[in-house]
Amino acid sequence: MLVKEIIDLYEILDSAYASGAKVAEFLKNIRPDCKVSVETIQGKKGKTTDVVKVLIPGKNGKTKDGTAPTIGLLGRLGGLGARPERIGFVSDGDGALTVLAAAAKLLKMQNEGDELDGDVIISTHVCPDAPTQPHKPVAFMDSPVSMKQINQSEVDASADAILSVDTTKGNRIMNHKGFAISPTVKDGYILKVSEDLLSVMEITSGQSPKVFALSTQDITPYGNGLFHLNSILQPATATEAPVVGVAITTETAVPGCATGATSMASIDEAGRFIIEVAKAFTRGECSFYDAEEYERIQKLYGSMSNLRTFGTMECSAE
Repeated sequence: MLVKEIIDLYEILDSAYASGAKVAEFLKNIRPDCKVSVETIQGKKGKTTDVVKVLIPGKNGKTKDGTAPTIGLLGRLGGLGARPERIGFVSDGDGALTVLAAAAKLLKMQNEGDELDGDVIISTHVCPDAPTQPHKPVAFMDSPVSMKQINQSEVDASADAILSVDTTKGNRIMNHKGFAISPTVKDGYILKVSEDLLSVMEITSGQSPKVFALSTQDITPYGNGLFHLNSILQPATATEAPVVGVAITTETAVPGCATGATSMASIDEAGRFIIEVAKAFTRGECSFYDAEEYERIQKLYGSMSNLRTFGTMECSAE
């Protein structure tokens, strides 16, 4: 379980003074040799956020010249808080809380002699005063920086697969409290749901697996004028690696800027899921997609990588 890690990190993140430096200090107190970096990036409107990236080497990982695959665990969000408009930790911060709690747990596991086979790269950003924006059916949290900047800082080229964890409550697509996963997205294709991931989800949740629907619009870049469910699949626009969204969900539509909406049980379920996937994937026992089928679909229908771009539009991600 990740209950202690969630509580400890929530106390750090639920603050007007939350920062990447405080998160890094907390992780280094768990394991002094923790490979954690903090990068402050600034958007066009002068707002800043701290990108926190944690590398947890595996015993047979690439960082040790090994052959085990690398997994990325990304916490996607606009911000942890919407101060001064809202006071406290907002629902949108659940993705960051989940992956940082997972980072803390993986570091504790190393201290206890339990190392994963491959490397794990965990990344998110820390901003206690992000703006909000109108969105239907409920208001979204905005980001202090552009999606392009976030992807450049968080999406690591060495990751062979990515789990993107994001609060996905402001909709009428998912009507379940807990978490749900997406079909696998790879280089512009929405592929079938991974059977291996469904099996892990059944074990960690103790329930039938929940899968949320995706549209083509959802896997295109922000800024193209199309509707997006939210930013959960935006990492797929910045990598050719397979990406699966892990959505923190609710039965009702909850605004991303709402406070008091974070569920310990949902964060723990999602956190245990991403850790178990990381264990299995880096051992080579969990596949995000069928490589042979992917090769065939490309031969039949060609590349879909154009969906990762702005197409014929003359605009930028800024």
